[in-house]
Amino acid sequence: MSSLAYHRPDTIPQAVSLLAADPSARVLAGGTDLLIQIRSGRIAPANVIDIKRIRGLIGVRVERDAFIIGAATPCTALKADSGLMSAWPGVVEAANLIGSVQVRNRATIAGNICNASPAADAVPALIAAGATCRIAGPDGERIAAIEDVATGPGRTSLKPGEFVVDIRLAARPAGGGDAYLRLIPRTEMDIAVVGAGAALVLAADGICTAARIALGAVAPTALLVPAAGAALIGTKLDAAALDAMAAAVRSAARPIDDKRGQAAYRIEMTGVLAKRVVAMARQRAEERA
Repeated sequence: MSSLAYHRPDTIPQAVSLLAADPSARVLAGGTDLLIQIRSGRIAPANVIDIKRIRGLIGVRVERDAFIIGAATPCTALKADSGLMSAWPGVVEAANLIGSVQVRNRATIAGNICNASPAADAVPALIAAGATCRIAGPDGERIAAIEDVATGPGRTSLKPGEFVVDIRLAARPAGGGDAYLRLIPRTEMDIAVVGAGAALVLAADGICTAARIALGAVAPTALLVPAAGAALIGTKLDAAALDAMAAAVRSAARPIDDKRGQAAYRIEMTGVLAKRVVAMARQRAEERA
């Protein structure tokens, strides 16, 4: 491993300046992916920028009824925030499927987003929830939808000098519920063969007024499937609506054959898993009606 310089900036502008000065520089939030990539020789950054000292980048806070999750917040810390857990249990549960307990004590959902793995667990749940992230860079700050960050396996839309500062989730809407499920060969500590996230809003009469369905591990990036959500809106989530939603996710899936599963199997399972995750989200929405 080549030598590298380690930096701990105190402010966002300092971090941006360090990143902008070296195209090979990498951000260290949790480091559970970064350190493996460095040690294996996949990447050889000259500078590592540890963002954990920057104020506001560790922890969950509420601003104008929105949840703000600092980019260096460990996944296990999300469970400790009762407000976030109550509002968006699917997001918290997805984040706490990543690796082992020891990994989650360090790993962050910002890292899960920026590592840009098609099978990332937190990402479909965040997409379904309509989450956004705040990105800082040489040209200032911008807000991006989570589904717009990854552009391919290991690739993101972040520009030189940019990094994710925090993740933002709106307050849970009245009658809202969300959930995330994945299919893995083992009971834990495995990579998703298929992942599915759902977020629904139900009116008092049981009519679905809003729905977002997202998939993981079945395309080069996690996918928002607008047609799947549209199939549910205006219905009481009856069998015909669920069948139409399942057909939409199967149509959107573009998986590959690999050692975890064949493409045909993954396509079929997207429909199965999507129905299950909608049922979970529906139950949560009804419990909170």
